[in-house]
Amino acid sequence: THHQLFSDPNVMRYLPDLMTRSLSESRENLRLTIDQIGLPERKYYFLRIEERETHAHVGEIGYTVNQTTPLGALVGVGYFIRDAYWGRGYTAEALAELIRFAFEEGNVYRISCGCLKENAASERVMQKCGLIKEADFKEYQLHDGRLKDRVEYRLLRAEWRGGAF
Repeated sequence: THHQLFSDPNVMRYLPDLMTRSLSESRENLRLTIDQIGLPERKYYFLRIEERETHAHVGEIGYTVNQTTPLGALVGVGYFIRDAYWGRGYTAEALAELIRFAFEEGNVYRISCGCLKENAASERVMQKCGLIKEADFKEYQLHDGRLKDRVEYRLLRAEWRGGAF
């Protein structure tokens, strides 16, 4: 469930600000996304990732519209995967489909995504899906009481190769 995912300290290790600490907090988090569906000025696009065969909840992925321009939306992507599914290709497959949706159906112009440098698995997902490294910030983000390095990636609609990852 959404609550199990967002309240799991292992899954949310690199996103402590988004971690929920109660069922009511998780419900409110989910309600914000659900309430956006169908709005003309929709800001949140988050989707469930599940196994094809069993329909087991693998995680969630989506984007937030940070700015709307005449050329399309500028969005930030995020993904949250249960640790039992790490390293099995689910995240890259889901991100590739999210990118396709964003550029083909979501009027997105630019995708941004980043992580702490030490989160090498997340960075590999971005690379595998064709995102382009844009920045390497040194001692940039406070995490576990230390300033840590962060990497940022991007993909413009014109840079997108049409899907294959």
